[in-house]
Amino acid sequence: MARLLVLVHGVVAYIVFLAVFTYFVGFVADIGVPRAIDDGPVVPWPRALAIDLALIAGFAVQHSVMARPWFKRMWTVFVPEPAERSTYVLLAALQLALTMGAWHPLPATLWQLGDGRLAGLVHLVAALGWGLVLVSTFAIDHFHLFGLRQAVCHWLGRPAREPEFRVRGPYRLVRHPLMLGFLLAFWAAPTMSVGHLVFALAMTLYIFVALELEERDLRAQHGAHYAGYSTKIPRLNPFARRR
Repeated sequence: MARLLVLVHGVVAYIVFLAVFTYFVGFVADIGVPRAIDDGPVVPWPRALAIDLALIAGFAVQHSVMARPWFKRMWTVFVPEPAERSTYVLLAALQLALTMGAWHPLPATLWQLGDGRLAGLVHLVAALGWGLVLVSTFAIDHFHLFGLRQAVCHWLGRPAREPEFRVRGPYRLVRHPLMLGFLLAFWAAPTMSVGHLVFALAMTLYIFVALELEERDLRAQHGAHYAGYSTKIPRLNPFARRR
């Protein structure tokens, strides 16, 4: 029964993540969703700004703290280890859903490219960013990253081993292609409102802080292997190749 509960929990967490993340793509790109980043009730801008920054801060703190090894060691005292990752994924998805649901637009337009070729090019860059996010998850082990593999292995009575450190696909170009994809998607906006700019700036700040924490953990986990990798491959800029 315990194994079945862990499996169901992992599957539900993965489905919720897929649904929320799919909506998130539309929310940022303003495509195919009933309420995007510039939609919703307009309130005085100081209130909207305070709410939006608090939402992003809440997501950033939850997402970063729960990813740290010390928190995982503490967390697995209460949550079964095979369900730890899927629980993290579920809570992160719910936090992201809260951020989108409670978001208050700041609709003043900073630029608008219309429907010409330049706008099409910007849409293409955004699509490439989202595609890079997806490809990057599979390059490192998509189903392990989102906790589903751990739940299935527990159900089958097999150990879920941590993925080996391997440099594949986009990880041959930059150390964090997933985060590079997010940055491209957040900033490639044919229509840039004040609210979208606030979102992009705040998420960019969070990404750079999160990368510092993640790289510290990766060096501690993989030692000289990751240190050697980081001397050869740039963090985010694929054109800043190192000798």
